[in-house]
Amino acid sequence: MTSSNPHNLRVAIVGAGPAGIYAGNILTNTVADAGGSVAIDLFESLPAPYGLIRYGVAPDHPRIKGIVNSLHEMLDAGTTRFIGNVEVGRDISLAELQERYDAVILATGAIRDAALDIPGIDLPRSFGAADFVAWYDGHPDVPTEWPLDQREVAVIGNGNVALDVARVLAKHAVDLRPTEIADNVLAGLESSAVTDVHVFGRRGPGDIKFTPIELRELGEVRDVDIVVHDEDFVDADPAGAANNQLKVMLRILNSWRTRESTDASRRLHLHFYHSPVEVLGSPETGVTGIRFERNEPIGDGRVQGTGEFREFAVQQVYRAVGYYGSPVIDAPFDVRAGVVSNVEGRVKDAAATGDADAPTIAGLYATGWIKRGPVGLIGHTKSDAMETIAHLVADAEAGRLAAPIVDGDVLDLLDERDVAFTTWDGWLALDAHERELGATHQHTRERVKVVPRDEQVQISRGALVP
Repeated sequence: MTSSNPHNLRVAIVGAGPAGIYAGNILTNTVADAGGSVAIDLFESLPAPYGLIRYGVAPDHPRIKGIVNSLHEMLDAGTTRFIGNVEVGRDISLAELQERYDAVILATGAIRDAALDIPGIDLPRSFGAADFVAWYDGHPDVPTEWPLDQREVAVIGNGNVALDVARVLAKHAVDLRPTEIADNVLAGLESSAVTDVHVFGRRGPGDIKFTPIELRELGEVRDVDIVVHDEDFVDADPAGAANNQLKVMLRILNSWRTRESTDASRRLHLHFYHSPVEVLGSPETGVTGIRFERNEPIGDGRVQGTGEFREFAVQQVYRAVGYYGSPVIDAPFDVRAGVVSNVEGRVKDAAATGDADAPTIAGLYATGWIKRGPVGLIGHTKSDAMETIAHLVADAEAGRLAAPIVDGDVLDLLDERDVAFTTWDGWLALDAHERELGATHQHTRERVKVVPRDEQVQISRGALVP
């Protein structure tokens, strides 16, 4: 087996979200700057690209979705080949990719909810936030209907996902009509019975994980009153904030303490210093309430329980306590951390986090949330990809990559297996179709998402004419 040519590489990337697309773009530019070339195939389990930008960002955040424009330019440049609707580990194995490419980069991200280990968390009407986000973003692999037939709802978490979930639950559906929201989601929200959404955080206002723009938007939702409690502001002086971003958010939160009620038809309650202890109810009744222990600050962002317990009557619970990595079959996976076992993006030949001596697997890399865990914003994803690509290029130049041992186009293999893969041209067709649906909709919208997977595939492969 001969070493790969460091100036002429074939690379597979698994996952077409921002992490995978950035990695491909950085690799292309890095190799080109060195006078070489690289052929990249970008595999995605969904028919469409963009990952959590398409299926994880709330539909009323078009400016965040603006990043799609730059991702589109990267894929439209023609240096990376998009291969959608292909599940690595099902339609093609990781080993088969390793046989066909000099290197494989795992960029599968994190789409599942992290666990919250408290009694009652699995009762009927207790949900993971990721599932609800997938529903309101029109993900093809979740049910098209969502139960919104209860009045009082709890959201556990103090990050942007918790805020998005709370805002979508509290917002009137009519105010979402101009967005790219799918028709089935709009219909579900229009029939919602929700009147009160309670958001609970374990720590205080000074330790929230929101961003200022998310928090400010919360207070601008039409016909929704924000309710906060003075007892939660014992340690929330903007003057003592650690940075300007937190200072802005504390000012926003403090301003809501004196804001007059407008007798709005819906309310969004923010609670701090509450640790969830138990979801109340039974398999027969479903969720009927939730019990918390009241916390108090003890410095440096830490809290401790006070021994005081409180119960809130709610009929639904959403846990937004983080995401959990999406493993690739046959790739080493650290179950405890929810990431592919790796050292700075080089995948280790062991799943044990503490096994510092485990060797790395030549030609196998990771980037994005599956590498570092579900933390950080888009900027972190770029720097993360740069680290991984730097190691890949260094390994190629040092002769540590094995040359492919199987020739031929991987698309021929997928055709032989009757895999209905989609392409970049197919995405352009689906994109145009969704935009046309939006333009001709009763309420003009930028696009109307096509939700069923089969329909996405048919449009992308030309079986349905837009």
